[in-house]
Amino acid sequence: MRSFSKWIFTNVLGWKLNGVFPPLNKYIIAVVPHTSWHDFYLGVLVRSIVKTPMNYVAKKELFDSPLGWYFRWSGGAPIDRSKNNNTVDAVAELFEQRDEFRLAIAPEGTRKKVSNWKTGFYYIAKGANVPIVMVAFDYKNKEVRVAPPFYVSDDVEADFEFMYNYFSGVEGKIPEYSFTKE
Repeated sequence: MRSFSKWIFTNVLGWKLNGVFPPLNKYIIAVVPHTSWHDFYLGVLVRSIVKTPMNYVAKKELFDSPLGWYFRWSGGAPIDRSKNNNTVDAVAELFEQRDEFRLAIAPEGTRKKVSNWKTGFYYIAKGANVPIVMVAFDYKNKEVRVAPPFYVSDDVEADFEFMYNYFSGVEGKIPEYSFTKE
């Protein structure tokens, strides 16, 4: 399956993968920009190529549905997103409960244009004491770029500035929705 995924990714779609996912059992994968549903299959292809299990979280109700088996099989983890539950703490707890957990997340929180990211992924990394691996989906250059692990500090503004700079100039599938810091 890896060879087939790599062939589709490189020969059919014309993409390249630059960088290496770290050999760590736990980290957050921050994927930017997230402008289209096409990001999903690119992510699936990359996951297959690098042979690294990656996870995501979704509302727990999805896992109680007839498709619950699929969500678990594909790396999903159920999360209670009710108002009386702190989602950041709940996700950080998943890192504590599991021996291996690599959470893929889109800091923008939507496929539409935003000028600031949601901060949950950052506080999850801090609470779980895991690094963030920044992954750029650059459609303009047909490149998925993977950064070395980044451990958050106590300076939130400096950390976000560092991450914003990494993604500067990266163009999503829908260019006008690409992230740019205001």
